[in-house]
Amino acid sequence: MLILTNGRFHTADKSRPAASAVAIADGKFLAVGDIEDVMRHRTPDAQVIDLNGRTVVPGLNDSHLHLIRGGLNYNLELRWEGVPSLADALRMLKDQALRTPSPQWVRVVGGWNEFQFAEKRMPTLDEINAAAPDTPVFVLHLYDRALLNRAALRVVGYDKNTPAPPGGEIQRDANGNPTGMLIARPNAMILYATLAKGPSLPLEHQINSTRQFMRELNRLGLTSAIDAGGGFQNYPEDYQVVERLAAEDQLTIRIAYNLFTQNKGKELQDFEKWTDMVKPGDGTDYYRHNGAGEMLVFSAADFEDFLEPRPDLPPEMEGQLEQVVRHLVSQRWPFRLHATYDESIGRMLDVFEKVNRDIPFDGLHWLFDHAETITPRNIDRVKALGGGIAIQHRMAFQGEYFVDRYGAEAAKHTPPIKRMLESGVPVGAGTDATRVASYNPWTALYWLVSGRTVGGLRLYDAGAKLDRATAIELWTAGSAWFSNEQGKKGRIQEGMLADLAVLSADFFSIDEEAIKSIESVLTVVGGKIVYGQAEFDKLGPPDLPVLPDWSPVAKVAGHYRAVAPQPVAKLPHQCAGACGVHQHAHDVARKSTVPVSDYAGFWGAFGCSCFAF
Repeated sequence: MLILTNGRFHTADKSRPAASAVAIADGKFLAVGDIEDVMRHRTPDAQVIDLNGRTVVPGLNDSHLHLIRGGLNYNLELRWEGVPSLADALRMLKDQALRTPSPQWVRVVGGWNEFQFAEKRMPTLDEINAAAPDTPVFVLHLYDRALLNRAALRVVGYDKNTPAPPGGEIQRDANGNPTGMLIARPNAMILYATLAKGPSLPLEHQINSTRQFMRELNRLGLTSAIDAGGGFQNYPEDYQVVERLAAEDQLTIRIAYNLFTQNKGKELQDFEKWTDMVKPGDGTDYYRHNGAGEMLVFSAADFEDFLEPRPDLPPEMEGQLEQVVRHLVSQRWPFRLHATYDESIGRMLDVFEKVNRDIPFDGLHWLFDHAETITPRNIDRVKALGGGIAIQHRMAFQGEYFVDRYGAEAAKHTPPIKRMLESGVPVGAGTDATRVASYNPWTALYWLVSGRTVGGLRLYDAGAKLDRATAIELWTAGSAWFSNEQGKKGRIQEGMLADLAVLSADFFSIDEEAIKSIESVLTVVGGKIVYGQAEFDKLGPPDLPVLPDWSPVAKVAGHYRAVAPQPVAKLPHQCAGACGVHQHAHDVARKSTVPVSDYAGFWGAFGCSCFAF
């Protein structure tokens, strides 16, 4: 049994919205309430942890994450997420190039944009070549372009004779030679096909890489994720690592996985094969099958590259999509579909409504991913068919581009989350990481609450922003619907799966800008502590050694952070904070990531000498 006391539990349970203690047994919440209620359940072998007044939320659940593919490559990738300046980013790139052995590459694969940098610009090809003259470098920027240095161009074999790919561009100089810039126009396949040419890790290193990625997600308070499949992520071949970790009870993130077609023109054959192999719900509470998508047919892909005009989907889309959806509904397979633009969504809904007339969806869970420009009319059509919408913070990374193309007024309700909620459509939140937006849920929560991009541009006015309780709801109970686990997880409630995150700062009261720096100091999945830091650092499992030792993760553990969270100050038993000044100081320390010793002079100046450091 695990008992957590002296916490400020935000339960997301309307019948009991707050609590100060919980008891956990057999992987579920046994009791939620005050200390007296909870301690009645204490057993002789119970582990009791004082949370020092920290804020606690249900474990975060990313409803759209490419965790399985991201885990296989995490140890290969240098992360620029949250890095404050281009100078810092180039310094990191240069350092990693010196550490990376041949024939490996340095890869910066999404999760950043130029607006986060103090310089407000992208690196130039000359700067990348200067930072890494000999080691191949691949830098992915959102869904729109990639920068390759000269060494990378040589190893991938792009030269003046290489033809332009369909839907993409290899930028060339005046002599016809590739410059190193690859551009999606608007199809991102050239970017991902080029990335796939790089060396992969051996199996044992892929296992370590996936565990490192899950630990990084645990550090940020994530306990569940719905894996949306991905390009070059084949089933069952590319699932052997996560299946092995599940079999060995080493998953620290609950994963519900969707299957994503890999064969243009043969999408129906993919799903016919898979519906004979696995059924939705097969697996456990830690690893389970979740249905089809986010790619159902290649002709329905409308990438959200706001630097390019909206793509018109080809006329054959409806027929191809109908074949696949008919098969999935007949097999009672939940499905999800990538859709950015309302024009695409309208045509897709025509198909779904046609299929529903012949084979009723009848409560089958299905959803659109993204839906940035969906209109109220199409939201109502989604509701009528029993669908949901999974939203992500891609606008936090592409908002500036959207405003440039469509205007600030159009951006004010992109995506129209409040309208979705008012309609009663299930809404879950996520990131779409790892190749576009950051996997950091607090970047996404900052965007939902502040209405700002990572570069600080205000997109939404007060009427479109979410209050903090609603934002957390989308990241917890809201996302549970998308894996058919509503009523099982997403709330701190008796009988539900015991997943929670103890936060480094109080999400519900701190300044908006500070939301981006929140981490978890204690993460619990199924009643098991999977991560601890600050005053809980001895309670969690120890760090894993990084394989290979030259991996960027060995030096840059993940999302950039300037200072790790510090333990909160604790009131000595003889004081109990009776002097008022002391109690105020304690409250300040609870909400701060500043070392408690930095407050010593302040407290002493007000005559509070009883505080111990």
